[in-house]
Amino acid sequence: MSAVTTHVLDTGLGRPAAGVPVRFERLAEPPDPPQPPTLPEVLAEASTDADGRVASLGPDRLEPGSYRLVFDTAAYFTSTGQKGFFPSVTIVFDLADPAQHYHVPLLLSPFGYSTYRGS
Repeated sequence: MSAVTTHVLDTGLGRPAAGVPVRFERLAEPPDPPQPPTLPEVLAEASTDADGRVASLGPDRLEPGSYRLVFDTAAYFTSTGQKGFFPSVTIVFDLADPAQHYHVPLLLSPFGYSTYRGS
C-alpha cells in the first residue's frame, strides 16, 4: 500500500468525486545558504476511482519531509457540469514518521473545500 492515499468527496453533489486528477510531489528541503527555489519532485500521478479514492499513490515508504497533493478540480468540475471557484486545490503536509500511513481526504464543493488527516 502507498504511504499516502487520498479520498475526494463532492459534498455539493453528495457523492464520491470520481475522475479527479491528483499529483503527489515531494518538496525540496530549503538549502543552506539560500538558493533559488527548486521544482518539486513528482512522485505519482493518478485519478480518483468511482469511489473517489486513489489507493495507490507513490511509494509504500517515504522519507520524512514536506509533501503536497495537487488536485485538478477544474477538470473535475468541468466533467460534472459544475462551475467551480477553485481550479485547483493544493494540500501541503509534513510527513514525520515514515513508518506510518498518511491518508489525506478532500471534501470538495464548487465554492469551498476542507481537508484533514484521516486514517
